[in-house]
Amino acid sequence: MTPRWIWIAIGLLLAVIVAAIFVYPHQMVSPGNLQPAHAELQQNCFACHAPFRGASPDRCIACHTVADIGRLTTLGVPVTPASGRPAFHASLASQDCMACHTDHPRPRLTRNLVRSFDHALLTPAVQPRCAACHTPPKDNFHRGVVPTCSQCHSTTVWKPATFDHDRYFSLRPPHDATCSTCHVGGNVQAYTCFGCHEHQKARIEARHTREGIRNIANCVRCHRSAEGEGGEGQGREGREGRD
Repeated sequence: MTPRWIWIAIGLLLAVIVAAIFVYPHQMVSPGNLQPAHAELQQNCFACHAPFRGASPDRCIACHTVADIGRLTTLGVPVTPASGRPAFHASLASQDCMACHTDHPRPRLTRNLVRSFDHALLTPAVQPRCAACHTPPKDNFHRGVVPTCSQCHSTTVWKPATFDHDRYFSLRPPHDATCSTCHVGGNVQAYTCFGCHEHQKARIEARHTREGIRNIANCVRCHRSAEGEGGEGQGREGREGRD
């Protein structure tokens, strides 16, 4: 039988360890220093952690007003646009700060837990509004297009885009125009070929009528490029567009 004094010694040792965890929590259980912005809380673990329950979002929003994240600091100082922090936190479906944030750097013997932003955390009403957080591209292809990013992009990766314009019409010269030239008003669901000096509606209709083609509402059915590459109607020789 184990002597009684051994059990007493074990009990005292455990009591000392538990007491040390509460008196010196950073030295006993911390995975590393805090991020610089929270350096003043280095020795105050319970500023963020609830005893025996871990970090609590309630303790985060005690200092960080959710609606002001990305707009104001905890001291009320405006956050400049150059910081790159869009104010989207108020649109999150739940206020679970630890879903994205960790305040400790990587432990020496383990990999850092990299938490990438998951768009599923946003409320359904905000998810399609990409421009609320992201600046729309300024290149010629995107200029003038109403932001309907999901037609080509997903929320997991920006590239590659899934839309292949060559499947419908090649944008090789001289048709390397801006989107709004063919998609008037940024409506990419409809198009018109009557947008430049060579494609005047009356002139094109007369030319096709001489060839016996009277229905030219869907140009890309026969024409898929500036070289006259054919679609279903086999280009200029096609006659499926008649009547």
